[in-house]
Amino acid sequence: MQDQTNVTAAIVAGGLVAFVGFGFAATFGVFLRPMSEDLGWAREVFSLSMAIQALCWGITQPLAGMVADRFGTARVLGFGAVVSALGFFLRGAVIDPGVFVASGVIVGIGTGACSFPVVIVALGKVVETSRRSFILGLGTAAASTGMFVAAPLSSMLLARIGWQSSILVIAASFLLILPGLVFIARVSKPTATGAGSDGFGHAVRTAFGDRSFVLLFVGFFVCGFHVAFIQTHLPAYIADQGLAPIIGAWSLGLIGLFNIAGSFLSGWSGQRYSKKTVLSGIYFVRAAVIMAFILIPLTPASVYVFSAAMGLLWLSTVPLTTGLVAQTQGLRFLSTLAGLVFFSHQTGAFIGAWLGGRIYDSTGDYAMMWWMAIVLGLLATLIHMPIRETPGPLAQAEQ
Repeated sequence: MQDQTNVTAAIVAGGLVAFVGFGFAATFGVFLRPMSEDLGWAREVFSLSMAIQALCWGITQPLAGMVADRFGTARVLGFGAVVSALGFFLRGAVIDPGVFVASGVIVGIGTGACSFPVVIVALGKVVETSRRSFILGLGTAAASTGMFVAAPLSSMLLARIGWQSSILVIAASFLLILPGLVFIARVSKPTATGAGSDGFGHAVRTAFGDRSFVLLFVGFFVCGFHVAFIQTHLPAYIADQGLAPIIGAWSLGLIGLFNIAGSFLSGWSGQRYSKKTVLSGIYFVRAAVIMAFILIPLTPASVYVFSAAMGLLWLSTVPLTTGLVAQTQGLRFLSTLAGLVFFSHQTGAFIGAWLGGRIYDSTGDYAMMWWMAIVLGLLATLIHMPIRETPGPLAQAEQ
C-alpha cells in the first residue's frame, strides 16, 4: 500500500474532485424551467442536451478508465476538468438551441473523464480490501455534498445574476479541480502497464462472459434512469404543480444532503453484509418511495420527505456496484470494467432525461415516467438477486 500520508492527501483531493465534478452537473435541472420559458424552447431541447450529456459521459467513462488503468488517473481528471469548463462556457455564452444541444457532447465527455466514478475507482485501488467499500462510499458522499451545495447555490445565482451568468460561474468552478491533481498523481499509479489492446479486449470479453458482471451491467441501467429523470425534471415537476421554484431547488439539495448519509451507510453495509442483497433492497425501496410520492397529494412537506428518502437511496448503489465489480472481476482492469458498467448507467440516464422531456411535451405531465420508474425499480430488485459474490475468472487470474 502507498505511504499513508500521501493516500490521505489523495483521498481529500479526490473528495474535492468529486464535489466539484458532480455537484453542478447533477443539479443543472434547476435551469430547465427558467431557460425554457425565457428562451421559448420546448422542454425537449434542454432534456435532449442533458440526455446527450449523460450518454457521452457513459461512452467516455470506460475509455477514461482504460487510460487511467494504463497511464494513471490524474491526467484523465485534468483533461475532463478543462473540457467540462469549455462545455458549460458554451452553454452560457452562445444562445442557440443547436449549440445548447451539442454542448451536451462536450460536457458529457468532460464529466465522463473528471467525475466521481473515475476518482473513487482510483482511490479504491490504493487502500486495503477491508477499507475499499468505505472509501468508495466516502468518495460518493463527497459527490453528494457537491449536489447538496450546488442545487440551492444555483437557485440563488439564478435569482441574483440570471441563468446566463450563473452558467459561466459553473464553467469556472471546474478549474478548481486542477490543483488537487498533484496529490492524486502521487498515489494513482497505472495498474495495467504492459497491457495492449489484446489484454483489454480479453478482460472485457471475459467479464461479459460472467453472468454476474452482465447482471450488474443491466441493473445499473435502472439507477441511471431514476437519477437522470429525477435530477433533470423534478424541479420543473414541482413548479408545474404550483409550488415555489425554490422548493424544487431544495429538493435536489436535500437529495444530495441525505445521500451523504446514504453513501456512508452503503459503504459500511458493503463491508458487513451481502452487497447484492443490499442492492436489491435499495431498488425495491426506491420503487416504493416513488409510488408513495405520486399517490400522496403534493405539498412542500411531501416533497422534502420524498427528497430525503430518495437521497438515502440515490448514489448508494455506486459503492456496492463498484465493489461487486472489484470483488468478482479483480483490480487490474477495474477502471475499465467499472467504466463499462457506468456506461449502462448513463444509457439509462439518457433515456430518463430525454424521454421525460419528450413525454411532457406530448402529454403535458410526467405521470407515465413516474410509473416507468416504479416498474424498472421492481425489475432491478429481481435482477441483482442471482449475482455471484465470489471471484470470477479475471479475479482468480490475479491471485
